[in-house]
Amino acid sequence: MRILHTSDWHIGRTFHGESTLAHLEEVLRALTEFVPEHDVDVVVVAGDIFDSSAPAAAAFDFLAAALQRLRAAGATVVVSSGNHDSAARLRFPSAWAKLADIHISADPAQPAAPIELRDEHGSVRCYPIPYLEPALVRHLPGADGVRSQEDALRWATEAVRADLTAHGSDGERTLVLAHCFASGVPETTPGDDIERDLTAGGIDVVPSSLFEGFDYVALGHIHSRVEVTERIRYSGAPLHYSFSEAGAPRGAWLVDLDADGFAGATWLELPVPRALTRLRGELDELLTNAAHADAAGDWVQAQLTDAARPIDAMRRLRARFPHAVHLEYDPPAPAEGAPSHLEQLSQHTSDEQRLRSFFEFVRGESATEAELDELDDLLAAARAKGAQR
Repeated sequence: MRILHTSDWHIGRTFHGESTLAHLEEVLRALTEFVPEHDVDVVVVAGDIFDSSAPAAAAFDFLAAALQRLRAAGATVVVSSGNHDSAARLRFPSAWAKLADIHISADPAQPAAPIELRDEHGSVRCYPIPYLEPALVRHLPGADGVRSQEDALRWATEAVRADLTAHGSDGERTLVLAHCFASGVPETTPGDDIERDLTAGGIDVVPSSLFEGFDYVALGHIHSRVEVTERIRYSGAPLHYSFSEAGAPRGAWLVDLDADGFAGATWLELPVPRALTRLRGELDELLTNAAHADAAGDWVQAQLTDAARPIDAMRRLRARFPHAVHLEYDPPAPAEGAPSHLEQLSQHTSDEQRLRSFFEFVRGESATEAELDELDDLLAAARAKGAQR
């Protein structure tokens, strides 16, 4: 059996306020082309199908079209919910989608509901574990002790093993989907900054040992490709959703199961519709340096090092980089021993001096004569207004 592992589509997500829907459609069409090209039998999507628990109607239409294309290409499709999804909304079409061999698992009350897949070697028992919010499952039978993600996934994987035993399926090939932060993900993983935290209080790590014994575990939640073990992997998101992911590969795992179980996995690269570029320097240099010409079509994050904060910097940047979406300022540090702004303010005795000092601090340079006249006018108007109270 040949399985295509993907996750974290985040339909409806924006990138610094810009829509990513057209880019996601391009990438998912390329993913669909993998099905006939690589003789894929099953496509699995391990959570975070939507970016919001209340997705817009257009997001549902987008998902329906994407799943139909995968099914029309010849693959069985298995989808499980993630922490961004509304389980109720995602599972709403599951009853009739199943008739089309599209299986949607988003019911926390059934964490071990199996799907039986078959190939020339027999059956593969697939368990798409939905995202399990501890507070919402601890009232369920057998889950009263659930207080964390680890507890929730232990409860679910124990239910999976119990189902295998009850059906006399010990030793049968198994495919498991889960959406969590598993132990073994390196701290340096690109993009982990936006999707590590699954709890209000901090990272809730799930021991990867909970998944031992299964032939393949398709994980979602981390946005980058990660091999936790040979049989436990993250595929990452199909698009870049953070500048911390710049340069990280986008793709999916092509997993083979033979008669004995896991037989290997190959990484398939997906196109990057718009690359991410981080630029640093003074504004004039960024606008004129020919070395930055290749970034004209990229999403751009610029860090300006001008001593004086440039006026209208984003508009000027977008004249050269139309997709500049994030701007930071990192001016040179004050000379060693130079007085701080607060120390300078403490030396001034009049409002005029303090206002001019503040202006110089913000701008990084002294005000012109015209600007000083305007500041004096503003201060005089404020005093006049205060005198009328």
